[in-house]
Amino acid sequence: MSAADGARTWTWRRTWALSVARPGRLLMAAALLVASFAGLWLLYTVQPLPMSDIVVYRAEGEAAAAGGDLYGFTVTKWALPATYPPFAALLFIPTTWISLGTLKVACVLVNAGLLALLIHLSCKAAGLRKAACTAPTLLALTALGLWLEPVFQTFVFGQINLALACLVLWDLSRPDGARFKGFAVGIAAGIKLTPAIFAVYLLVTGRVKAACTALAGFLGSVLVGVLVLPGPSIEFWTRRMFETGRVGKAWIVDNQSLQGLIARALHHPEPGILWAAPALLTAGAGLFVARRVYLRRGLDSWGVLVTAVTALLVSPISWSHHWVWCVPLLVALAAHTRGVPWRRALSAVVALVFTARTLWMVPHAGDLDLHFSWWQQPLAAPYPLLGLAFLVAMVRWTRGGSPAVGGPGHIPLPRTDHETLSTRSRAG
Repeated sequence: MSAADGARTWTWRRTWALSVARPGRLLMAAALLVASFAGLWLLYTVQPLPMSDIVVYRAEGEAAAAGGDLYGFTVTKWALPATYPPFAALLFIPTTWISLGTLKVACVLVNAGLLALLIHLSCKAAGLRKAACTAPTLLALTALGLWLEPVFQTFVFGQINLALACLVLWDLSRPDGARFKGFAVGIAAGIKLTPAIFAVYLLVTGRVKAACTALAGFLGSVLVGVLVLPGPSIEFWTRRMFETGRVGKAWIVDNQSLQGLIARALHHPEPGILWAAPALLTAGAGLFVARRVYLRRGLDSWGVLVTAVTALLVSPISWSHHWVWCVPLLVALAAHTRGVPWRRALSAVVALVFTARTLWMVPHAGDLDLHFSWWQQPLAAPYPLLGLAFLVAMVRWTRGGSPAVGGPGHIPLPRTDHETLSTRSRAG
């Protein structure tokens, strides 16, 4: 907070005090959150949540603690193997200290807290300082966010996507020059390789020190893995990381990446160069657009979103629950509606896409995923199609734009918090 902001600056202390001072809104938001989790519990009683991924994480922790074969086991009825680097297995060791039933309950509660944290970080990144610290808003958005399909699937499978998104968004939303900025990105990449693209984003936007810090964090995680688990580390970094088939079938509707879209469109399980070439072009174009958003518009938060969408598109496999970046995307869109009807409509359409679950409505038992008709293809690939449309929109938005006022890193705040408060101050 700066003195220049004066009375127009919302601090977390002030907004939290105001939210507590209005218990009616707080109680309504809390009731909505309770109702949301009651709905989740009701679904669980009808169809128990498999939470298969948390079972895999626990097995990885057991193998790491006992010095077992980290990449030789399979668990659950789906015969799921370990796919993360050895460093992640070390972090999963604490999951072995409690029973599996307790672990599943803890996973739901932790993911609920992480969803609230992601919404908080997203609001801050979008300039919604007041909303980021207002308890009723956070509780209500958490209750609603639970039913976004990628978030819901994260709960269903017991995934760590929300944790990684929080780690990356917290790190990248810090001011340039902040101590060890980029280190958390490197740690996230050490847990699951795909966040490494955010280090590339830092590099192409000229923040070399932060990019090097991210590299140091990643190499540190690799070194820890090598020192504690030398055998599995050699196995993973020389062989297992290249076995993309271990993760799952790329052509099923669960995979919402470019490869999944192209495989289903071509009715071929292995599109090969017909996927690799578009993926490389998308990666280059996405990073170019992210750089231009940062340099021309000064909007680092949008550059991060472009990078996240690019990573989800070009990754060989992006399960639907990987798209939890829909949370900061929806917050960013909502923050910049500025009373413009078409922007509000756009935000509603994007929210509908991430809620409708059209990918699960098409027949997909067995190999039916490879036999969709033309009209079923968009229903089976809502996220990559939306991601491509998002990149095209960002290209058009930054084309011919002048460098951002205030230089790189300058993020103009939406009117939602600051201008509204200023108007109320003048009116009252």
